[in-house]
Order: sequence, then C-alpha cells, then structure tokens
Amino acid sequence: MEEQQGQQLLPSCRHQHMGAVKVISTNAVMEQLHLKYQQKPWTETLKLVHFCMDKPLRRPVSNPPDSPLLSCMEKIQRTLNAKSLFSVMNRLESLSKQKGLNSHVSPSGTACYITSDMFYIEVQLEKDGKVTDVKLAHLGEAPVICDDLVQHLRMKNYDAFGKILEDLSNLYQIPGNSEMKAKGYLALQSLEKDLYSMSLLDRAQDVNRVTEVLHGKVGHLVPRTGGTPMNIEFYISPYQILEEELNPDSQVCGAKIVVTVEGTDILHKLPISPLIADSQAGEDGIMDLGPCYAHTKSPFCISFSNELSYQLFFQQSCFLPLTDELGMDLSACFLLKSHQPIPMSSSSIEEIQRLTGIQIAGLKLVPLYELIVQSTLKEKCKEDLSTHNSRFLVSLPDCPKHCYFINKGSEKSDLAGALVSKIPFTHPKCVPGIIEVLRHQMAYNTLISSCVSETYIDEDDSELLYFEVAPQKNTSFSVSFPHPVKDNLACGMCGIFDKVLFTGLTKILVLSRFLHCAFQLQIHCNGCS
Repeated sequence: MEEQQGQQLLPSCRHQHMGAVKVISTNAVMEQLHLKYQQKPWTETLKLVHFCMDKPLRRPVSNPPDSPLLSCMEKIQRTLNAKSLFSVMNRLESLSKQKGLNSHVSPSGTACYITSDMFYIEVQLEKDGKVTDVKLAHLGEAPVICDDLVQHLRMKNYDAFGKILEDLSNLYQIPGNSEMKAKGYLALQSLEKDLYSMSLLDRAQDVNRVTEVLHGKVGHLVPRTGGTPMNIEFYISPYQILEEELNPDSQVCGAKIVVTVEGTDILHKLPISPLIADSQAGEDGIMDLGPCYAHTKSPFCISFSNELSYQLFFQQSCFLPLTDELGMDLSACFLLKSHQPIPMSSSSIEEIQRLTGIQIAGLKLVPLYELIVQSTLKEKCKEDLSTHNSRFLVSLPDCPKHCYFINKGSEKSDLAGALVSKIPFTHPKCVPGIIEVLRHQMAYNTLISSCVSETYIDEDDSELLYFEVAPQKNTSFSVSFPHPVKDNLACGMCGIFDKVLFTGLTKILVLSRFLHCAFQLQIHCNGCS
C-alpha cells in the first residue's frame, strides 16, 4: 500500500520540483533545425556538418579515471631510471600514453614505434636497452634521423623527450580532417623556409653570433631539426656578452622564441608555399636550406652577384603576393612562442598587433614595473617572492650600498603592461618588425631589472644612497636621488630609443655612454652620486 502511494506521489513530486518538463519529439527538433537553417544555402550546411564530424574531440577537463594510476607508473619508471631493454620499452610506452599517442613494439622486440595519425617516431634499441637510432617521419615524408631525440633518450632525459612529443602533437592541433592538418604543417614549412632565406640574405661574411642576435633581421636563427622546433635568439644583454667573453668555453644563451603553428577558431590565409621570390641559381651566393628541407621536390635558392643587388632585394618587395595558389584559408595561425613570458608595455603590445593585424588574446593589464620586478625575482631567486616590497638593496664594490625604490606606477596608458608568451601572425614579413619591438622591450626590461635584487629593506638607513626609479611615457623613466653637493633632490630622465640609451642628466655624457655599454642602472647612479 505504501509502495503504491509512493508511486502515485512520484509524478506529482516530479512536476512540483522540476517544473513544467516539456518532452520534445524528434519531429519537433527536426522542425526547429529546419527553421533555423532554411535561410542558409545547403552548401554551407554541408560544410558545417563535415567540419563538426572532422573536428577532433577535445580532452576532458577532468582527469580520466586512470590518471592516478598513470601518475604512479610514471613515478615508478622515473625512479627505476630505465636501464634494461624491458624497462626502456615500458618507459616509452608509458610516456606515449601520457602524451595521448599510440605505441607498439616490433616483433623483434628491439624497436618501439610511437605513432599518431600525422607522424610516427621509431626508436631502435640494442638488447641491453641502449638507444642506437631514432627516426621521425611526418605524413607523406621519408623518415629522418633525429640526433636530438637520440641524445635525450641516451641521457635518460625523458622530460625533454616528452616535451618534444607534446610539441609534435601540438603542430597538428588544427580543426579539420587529416588533409587540413597536413596543410597546416605545410604552411609551417613554408614559413620556416622564408625565415631561413631571410637570415641568409641578411648575413654578412665573418659575422659573429652576438652581432646576429642583436642586429639580424631575424636574429640568430636555428632551423628545425628533428623534433626541435625552429628557434630565434633575438636579444642578449651586455652583461651576458661580457660573461661569454670571460668564459669562452661556456656559451651564454640569450632570449629565444620558437616558431610554430597553432589552431584557431577563425580562418586565416596562410602561405603554403615560400613567398620569397625565386631567382636563377648562380655559382656564388646560392642558399642551401639544409637537411631539414632536403626532401622538398623543388630546390629553393637565391643568388646575388654583389652587395647592391642584395640591398635592392630588401628595399623592393621581396615577397610574392599571397594568392590562392600560394596560400590557403586555414583555422590556424603562426606563433612566436617564448618559454618565459615577457613583460611588455601596452604600447609595445599595440605596436605588435598593428604589425600583425591580430589581437593577442588573454592579456591582463597590470602596472608594467610590477611585472618586471616579479619576473626578475623569479629568475634570480628561483622561487616566488613577494613583490609588495619595492625597496631593493644593491651592493657595488668599493662604494656605498644603494637602495632602489621601484615606483610601480599605475595601470594607466603606457605605464601598464602584460605578460606575453605567444605572438600570433600570418605572414613572414611580420617577423622582423616583431623582433625589433621585442628587442626594444627586452633592453628596457634589462635596465629596470638591474635595480632589483633578492635583498630588500623595510627601514631607512643613513649609510645608504637612495634612488627612486619611476616610469614615464613609453620607454622612458626618471631617476631621483639626493644631490651630492646641494641640499635638494636631483632628477634625471632616461630612455631607450632604437636600442640607444639617452639621459637628461647634465654634465654626464661620458657616463651615458658608459651606461649604454654596461646597461646596469646602479653603476650609472653611482657615478651620479
């Protein structure tokens, strides 16, 4: 009886708590869809259906049920350090599954294949587990030996190997079917060829690496090899240059960005063929695109008879028009990616967006100096320190200690900035302009960060020399300090224009030149005081 009463109450409760639940029939749903799309051509509806069917499934936000098990297996494999053939195979299979890739072992048991729909990696091993060879093949291409992958596996650096697997997978995270993904990779190859050509055209004889980094149109460019993407080293500080000169055996690494492609929600027209115009090959000045592009059917080479023809080439439009034959609409764009986010002023960001015609998404504007201080402390201290303290203690040999107060300013106008790690663009001609803006910003950041240290003070000390660094318009800033002779404050204006430093302090032109060479503000301020 009670069970029957409960069954009788169930419909009414359901109606009471859930409200009016309207059951829609299949015919009604189809009628709504028909009304929604009746104004659109049938061809557009077909495109939409094909696009939705070919669009890859996105990874779930929540962790899969076997995530804890995979994490435990990874920790066990890391602890065992994979020395035998069996343990190395298990490590590769576990790493492949972690990165969303497939893997299988050859019948001989000495080769492991890591595969996806667009590429595969073949790892050859000996019976004792030693890696002998690693080959990478993209869809439609012959396998290429990858020395970088061999080195990572022989050194048991599975983190670096996994990062390369992740980067390779990200190359094909483009909406659409396999053909569209392959077109995205083809567009990346075309961009790389044009950038490499630009680096060769801009390279003079006997030029050293530092000169290329600081003055090359595309910096110091290293082509893609195997699983390592093309990277551009575009800035190195004077302090790093001095460090490299004092220690020739250790090469100091400057600021770098990598060149890649990424899927987008909107269509962009990307080149699928090199845009730098071909010219007939000659015996002098022929460009070799290197082993990475040896598989291409038509060799790409440009020759110049003298320096004048080289200059005219760059002064004139050296890029072919992006026609339908040379370009294609893809749901993707090119990216310049930095492993460490770069603090950039709002004016620098706007300049880059003007060059590319694409907005940089996901930016949050905050006071620029706060970003510079935060990034500098993270780099120097390797740990998160509070950025609320703005008075930093800096020691110099044979002189009183300095205390720098960093006036972080506000979020208004050019005084605001954001951390930038990705710069989207669609044409190779944008890269030189982007690199120039990045150099300018990095030079400014280097100067401000020289006032930041891991030691800060909360109380005043009469034995310290105090300086206040405050942001001004664009890449200018002011330095205020007690006058060394008079009983008042002195103030100087400093700034960077076209990578050249200027100062408004009177009677210290020599110090201004010295500051340009040393690029450390505390040395300059010591001379002023």
